[in-house]
Amino acid sequence: MIRKKIGLALSGGGARGFAHIGVLKSLAEHSIPIDLVAGTSAGSFVGGALAAGMSAGEIIEIGKKITWFGVAGFSYSPRGLLSNAALGTFIEQNFPINRFEDLKIPFAAVACDLETGDEVVFRDSGDLAFAIRASCAIPGVFVPLEDEQGRSLIDGGAISPMPTKAVRKLGAEIVIAVDLTSCGSTFWGKPTTLIGTFFQAAMLMIRTASKNQHYRASIVIEPQIAHIRPDEIAKRDELIDLGEKAALEKIDAIKDLI
Repeated sequence: MIRKKIGLALSGGGARGFAHIGVLKSLAEHSIPIDLVAGTSAGSFVGGALAAGMSAGEIIEIGKKITWFGVAGFSYSPRGLLSNAALGTFIEQNFPINRFEDLKIPFAAVACDLETGDEVVFRDSGDLAFAIRASCAIPGVFVPLEDEQGRSLIDGGAISPMPTKAVRKLGAEIVIAVDLTSCGSTFWGKPTTLIGTFFQAAMLMIRTASKNQHYRASIVIEPQIAHIRPDEIAKRDELIDLGEKAALEKIDAIKDLI
């Protein structure tokens, strides 16, 4: 009997992306195979590492090296406060593979064309580090990346926070989606400033857009991480544990599908 191809769709979420690693750990421990993977923003980093042949344990180890200062630097550009060029260097130094052509698992990284609003999907060939940097280029925070076609590329979360469409296009017949935004953001509390109101409204829009892409998924894993801010890298261990716990709750349903 031929097994259906299983695809993994990993959402964005900043430092919350560590929860993705916990999900990978749980899936591996229960022998759930992953044939294809797509990621947006933080999900593109974890997905790229998995596609490059790294185990959950190995991704956890390189995750311990990540700091905001280690993956970002001042840009001196009016288009963004920071540059994520250092993220590219980090990937080149820590991933065993740096070209799409050589990946162990077919992978797609989702970015967005700032001018047109079109989804830009990197897959099949090209520089892995550039694709992940583009997918992680949070607008206003990081300077947009310019590709060979002259497009200004920003974080894929602007157009596709949950890349279920991208992983289906890779050929996935069963899609396991991991959504790090659907749980909400209780850490905000009730906003009392203009900036606080703006950011909470932005998070609500991203959350809604992500949920609207659940319909392509066969299973949705939603770690309960609403209390953790997207910038709290120091809570990586808690995020990994919560991701693992959320995946465990879905293991039987995933096995039934397979």
